[in-house]
Amino acid sequence: MSQTTKKYPLKVGVQLHPQHTSYEDFAKAVKRVEEIGVDSIWNWDHFFPLYGDPQGNHFEGWTLLTAMGMLTSKAQIGCLVTCNTYRNPALLADMAKTLDHITNGRLILGIGAGWFERDYKEYGYDFGTAGSRLQALEEGLATIKKRWEVDVPKPVHGNVPILIGGGGEKKTLRITAKYADMWHGFGDAETITHKMKVLDDWCAQEGRNPAEIERTCGTDAKDSDQARDALVNAGVSQLILGMGAPWDFEAVEKLVRWRDSRR
Repeated sequence: MSQTTKKYPLKVGVQLHPQHTSYEDFAKAVKRVEEIGVDSIWNWDHFFPLYGDPQGNHFEGWTLLTAMGMLTSKAQIGCLVTCNTYRNPALLADMAKTLDHITNGRLILGIGAGWFERDYKEYGYDFGTAGSRLQALEEGLATIKKRWEVDVPKPVHGNVPILIGGGGEKKTLRITAKYADMWHGFGDAETITHKMKVLDDWCAQEGRNPAEIERTCGTDAKDSDQARDALVNAGVSQLILGMGAPWDFEAVEKLVRWRDSRR
């Protein structure tokens, strides 16, 4: 079990995939899942669908995130996750700070190194290598945190929580230990337990208390209560259900009931 465990209250979130839908339908889903009672609502940061018709409807993540902030009043919001190299990091810091104020401090800056090559090629970004993208992520995070220190107004709570997504043990988890407030992973309890141990080890090397980093994990509609319990026992404090249209609100309701029964 990770050294974090019980510091954070148990939460649940939903990632609504911004593809193969209309804005009106997406907006209704955002409102509905907040009504159901989720703690966080997410989209993703891509320019084209990740599955289904590759030429189907798709909406840009940060523009949509601003709308999500205005459609909600309680849930935290974020991209799961922003691709660092799609935007200048100083600009991204300003975007995040602005949306943080719009939402009265409900934004989480989910961020990662990027991986979807089609986005890069069609939009003219340099895809580079996994190593170069991770280096850019580390440099970008340093810039983002510096801008929040010197620009005004400050973020609502002083900083915007940073969530890093990814499980790379040599670089991604080291960067997480250095910069993140939250880490998001995927896998069963055994996989997550191992990744958390690696993250805790990097925290020791970076001089971070591992309890400062909240652990979140993806879940699927078909996951059993027992599988979710196992993730919590491993140290996960928030499970995030990913889904595309047509939306499975019954699965969201089931996830919220599970959370409420375990609190």
